[in-house]
Amino acid sequence: MTPDDLLGLFSITETDLAEVAGAGVVLDEHLDRIVERWYGWLRSQPGAMRHFTSDEQLDRVRRQQIQHWRVFLRGRVDALYLRQRQHIGQVHASIDLPNDIYFAGVSQFLAFITECLHELRPNEMAANVRWTTAIAKLMLLDTYVVIDTIATIARDKIALHAKAVMEMSTPVTPIWDSILLLPLVGIIDSTRTADVMTKSLTKIAETRARVFVLDISGVASVDTGVANQLIKITRATQFMGCEAIISGVSPSIARTMVELGVSIGDIQTTATMRDAFEMALKRIGKPL
Repeated sequence: MTPDDLLGLFSITETDLAEVAGAGVVLDEHLDRIVERWYGWLRSQPGAMRHFTSDEQLDRVRRQQIQHWRVFLRGRVDALYLRQRQHIGQVHASIDLPNDIYFAGVSQFLAFITECLHELRPNEMAANVRWTTAIAKLMLLDTYVVIDTIATIARDKIALHAKAVMEMSTPVTPIWDSILLLPLVGIIDSTRTADVMTKSLTKIAETRARVFVLDISGVASVDTGVANQLIKITRATQFMGCEAIISGVSPSIARTMVELGVSIGDIQTTATMRDAFEMALKRIGKPL
């Protein structure tokens, strides 16, 4: 999202940003005291200080936080502002900062800012309320950007992990001259089926295989969708001149496919991988 999109999403107006900037002028020389008070609160939270490896690091982060709030209280939300907030999200993701500490910390800082304004301007209640309301709205936007960055990094890690698992769980392996084996394990869905088909056809083209054995003894369950996807894979191999054999068809899978009315046509099936291997050797003219 662009800065303007985010401001609109959180209903933050130019007036709100002006209120934040006005509060910033008053609070600027007191930020050091507010941040120090906030670290006092942080030290009271179990396990929170484990993210700091030394006093030097703690002091450096403290100075960076003062600058963070100084920029925040300027009331300017632009591309640079968003990049800085995204960087904070990246840092939090790298140290695995718990979300509860982060959210509680933001809430606590708002409380300290509110108290400081009331102490400094006890007779300006209406203005203080406007300022703290605007600050709270911008804090919500700020927090969203940080958490969204953390979530994006987490999703990317999950996607990479899933891809790695898929790579490991889809090994198309030559087991004999002109014979390929693909043992499937786990759950089969449309994404994995597409990956299986791509790798199988590529391997057939590379090795000029004549027989392709698809072993499904490790597949968790078979429904109409899964059965049709498996059949599509074997049909595709046949178009490349490679005969397909589905092995590992258990009694429960066979019964399920019959009950579902799945037609396998002329595709060869066997109960065990050994039977499939023997059949494959016969197809390429090799003695058992």
